Amino acid sequence: MARTASAVPRAPRLLQVALLMLLLVAASRCAAGAPVVSELRCQCLQTVQGIHLKNIQSVKVMSPGPHCAQTEVIATLKNGQEACLNPEAPLVKKIIDKMLNKSSTN
Repeated sequence: MARTASAVPRAPRLLQVALLMLLLVAASRCAAGAPVVSELRCQCLQTVQGIHLKNIQSVKVMSPGPHCAQTEVIATLKNGQEACLNPEAPLVKKIIDKMLNKSSTN
């Protein structure tokens, strides 16, 4: 007997391409230094050593707590992206000091 075509139709090629693009976009969001938003764990999975002060719009420092045992420093850049900074890096400490002094003088 000759075998007939499968009863389950294959997904259209356009759908396969769209799903692949969705996976690629999701993977690119998890680049080094990018915060991962979650309420029950640390937001910063990886950190960068520093970013030039001119590129930073604001800095958010999150103290250790029940959600995360380490201090997290998240910089919002002028282009809208967020980057996790290493709170122990000397350059990051200087950035935090400058941002705190800038906000206290306003």
